[in-house]
Amino acid sequence: MTPPEASVNDPTGQRAETAPAVSACPPYTIATLQKRADFLRAASARRQGMAAALLQARQRDDANLPPDLLRVGYTCSKKVGNAVARNRAKRRLRAIARLVLPHHGRPGWDYVLIGRADVTATYDFAAMQADLIRAIERVHSDDYRPPARKSSSRHNAKGPRKGPAK
Repeated sequence: MTPPEASVNDPTGQRAETAPAVSACPPYTIATLQKRADFLRAASARRQGMAAALLQARQRDDANLPPDLLRVGYTCSKKVGNAVARNRAKRRLRAIARLVLPHHGRPGWDYVLIGRADVTATYDFAAMQADLIRAIERVHSDDYRPPARKSSSRHNAKGPRKGPAK
């Protein structure tokens, strides 16, 4: 492989002038969410479900952080499995985020990826990557609508029934 700054000879043997190799590094920094308060703020913001995980995203309004910083957090509850299964799921979420977020994430946003039980560790990697890209696009779309919350059958919005039981 030719070093980035080295000249390359063309097929005639003449020295060809080439530009240095382009850096593939993202123009902004990706940091990991550390504080519980950041996870809680993301939980109350936008969310989008995927087959293998759940994406939560929020635009930061913190003036103390650089505006070009993109932050991401990972979490897997005990429903995912024992410590080995949770760590495997989080490793996969980290790998997917490293591939997708530099190209599709937005600076100034916080993202949280939540693993799903029995799926995150075994789901097809390419499909998981495509799902995350779609989820990020949906979260950032102008016509974003939060997913409808399922109402519990135990809590009737109208209150208890009055009158004779049927």
